[in-house]
Amino acid sequence: MSAKPSKRVLIVGGVAGGATAAARLRRLDEFADIVLFERGPDIAFANCGLPYHIGGEIPRREDLLVQTVGAMRARFNLDIRTRHEVVAIEPAARRVTVRDLEADRQYTESYDYLLLAPGAAPIRPPLPGVDLPQVCTLRNLPDTDRIKALVDRGAGSAVVVGAGFIGLEMAENLRRRGLQVTVVELLPQVLPPFDPEMVVPIYEQLTGQGIDVRLNQAVTAFAEQDGRLRVELRDGQSIPADLAILAVGVRPDTDLARAAGLKLNERGAIVVDEHMRTSDLHIFAVGDAVEVRDAVLDEPTMLPLAGPANRQARIAADNICGRPSRFRGVQGTAIVRVFDTVAACTGASAKRLRQRGAAFDYVYVRPKSHAGYYPGAQPMTIKLLYRCDDGRVLGAQIVGGEGVDKRIDVLAVAIQAGLTACDLEQLELAYAPQFGSAKDPLNIAGFVAANKLRGDVRSIEADQVDEQVLAGHHVIDVRNPEELRKFGSIPGADNIPLPLLREQVGRIGKDKPLLVTCQAGQRGYYACRLLGQLGFDCTNLGGGYATYAQACKARELAGGGDRA
Repeated sequence: MSAKPSKRVLIVGGVAGGATAAARLRRLDEFADIVLFERGPDIAFANCGLPYHIGGEIPRREDLLVQTVGAMRARFNLDIRTRHEVVAIEPAARRVTVRDLEADRQYTESYDYLLLAPGAAPIRPPLPGVDLPQVCTLRNLPDTDRIKALVDRGAGSAVVVGAGFIGLEMAENLRRRGLQVTVVELLPQVLPPFDPEMVVPIYEQLTGQGIDVRLNQAVTAFAEQDGRLRVELRDGQSIPADLAILAVGVRPDTDLARAAGLKLNERGAIVVDEHMRTSDLHIFAVGDAVEVRDAVLDEPTMLPLAGPANRQARIAADNICGRPSRFRGVQGTAIVRVFDTVAACTGASAKRLRQRGAAFDYVYVRPKSHAGYYPGAQPMTIKLLYRCDDGRVLGAQIVGGEGVDKRIDVLAVAIQAGLTACDLEQLELAYAPQFGSAKDPLNIAGFVAANKLRGDVRSIEADQVDEQVLAGHHVIDVRNPEELRKFGSIPGADNIPLPLLREQVGRIGKDKPLLVTCQAGQRGYYACRLLGQLGFDCTNLGGGYATYAQACKARELAGGGDRA
């Protein structure tokens, strides 16, 4: 004998938000009447895997289907209606109007609670020719099929508009398929969430793979010419191509919520509280369409990522079922692979902190992924940002290869737990030579930051060094001469290798403050400790010459004078 439904919950949209909420609701309430409407044909698919199916790394399309309608119905006893679009909400009546897209009919359904998970739609700028069939966006499996069909039919070249995460993933996968690829980015750097000097290795990886990267540039129009696409640029140049991918960002898909009178922010996202409840007590919203709290900067933000969407869905389901759980906010933890290089970030960047006038400091370290004596150790660069007063970790960026993922995850936990840079000194992390080092890269980042916080060394970070700083210092380079020949050096630097510093210290005058550099910063620190105790006014170049060179390249790219 079936029990009377405890509540009726309608869910609009599947994938990470809607499908997760439906499954959580059923686990919490066996007797709820749960109906999920999805206007597309698939209930749950792997959005983040779409570029890799186009590129061939995920060869089978069916592997992108995280959950099928039949399996989810059977497992959770859900009423799932694909190819059904909710076209109107009547909050006062607690009723929605639904269009059956295949039968072309409309009907209404009532609810006790409504959960909105409409997601976000790729932005299509209002440019001439933007609706040409060769101009594509990537949001779902039909989009994937369309792009893959163009490539499979022999497309030889592509223009990717936008150098964010999706843009670079598409650029990599199209290049792996053998296409000539051009990336056009309005800003003077790739991966805009990062600080510019940190993503120079990503830029160099792209250009090293034969991708034409055009920064400080904008697309003004698309046109057809002789059966091909022509992409017009702001500087008057045009690029012939067989297809274009628009990856310039997303906008919340909230027309339904706006028409229902729900509160939206100025960018069109649905405003929710910490329980994921909207301005209507009976309507919840989750995922890419909602405004949430930035947990680091304590301000409203939008973050279209799958991880937060899944957590928000669980929290909305909890509250619908009477469990008062709370969403803590987001911190923007993300990672991307671009050929052989990995870039990851969490928390706030330096440029965002500067925009908000925050009192913060940061350090660079350049350790190896595991013990140097064990074969295969790969270099990485870590930028650690923290508060000036108490050292609390505010953010981090890491670029390298192996081991980047696990370090950014530890730092993401450190931010959420409120740890300080000094706490990183004490982290006890798993060590065997093929996995890490006795002093893990995160311990090293903690050591360097703690040295600054405690006043053990003065340092100026590599991206802060300009001509004025150099003019005011006597630069001492403590690397070996062969390193200077191989990597380059700061003009005018006096080379005194660290092993010879004590015996040659008489060469150094005290008429100017010293700026000491090495390749990565560690030997410069050793030299500063020595010279400071000998009475010199000494500052270490944080991150060393390698990071200084990246910062110089970032400034060059920002000036628009360099194009691969």
